[in-house]
Amino acid sequence: MNAVKSLSPSAAAWREWLAENGPRLFLFAKNQTRSAADAEDVLQDALVKLVEKLNDGSFDGGQDMWMAYLYTSIRRIAIDLGRKDDRRRRREDLVADEAESDASLANDPWFDSDSSLEETRVQLERGMRELPKKFSEVIVLKLWSDKTFAEIAEMLDVSQNTVASRYRYGIEILRRKLIENKSKGDLAL
Repeated sequence: MNAVKSLSPSAAAWREWLAENGPRLFLFAKNQTRSAADAEDVLQDALVKLVEKLNDGSFDGGQDMWMAYLYTSIRRIAIDLGRKDDRRRRREDLVADEAESDASLANDPWFDSDSSLEETRVQLERGMRELPKKFSEVIVLKLWSDKTFAEIAEMLDVSQNTVASRYRYGIEILRRKLIENKSKGDLAL
């Protein structure tokens, strides 16, 4: 409130102006933001900026320019808030997706195996995730969905020969990875 008292217009005149124009500004802020709480914050930030400019004498124009300045400030502050919220939401979603993916991989293995084949299972699952999608999708459809090459070709809108080739190439890549890991000592076959 101290900042309001130091304005060139009297505090009463400021309150009167705000009572008259505040609802319009708030409605505009609500239209620019995702919630009433955000609108209140954005409007307050814009008003604080106006008061600071008025107090330090850097505001160009008179009281007739306040509304234009506030509309512009509200819009800019709302855009910044929306971008910040979107970035935060994307980061949170990414972390949640990674945690969910890790949990599902740990709790839902692609291969059933006893403990002696656990290393092989882990290597095959890693290999499936690293395969190009065009190979992995064919392998998944063939082995886990029991689809024929003809059914897969129809589903993917490619020829049966293409499906068969992708399956062979994908299996060959997995086989080479297992052999490579065995030769490094990462896998006991």
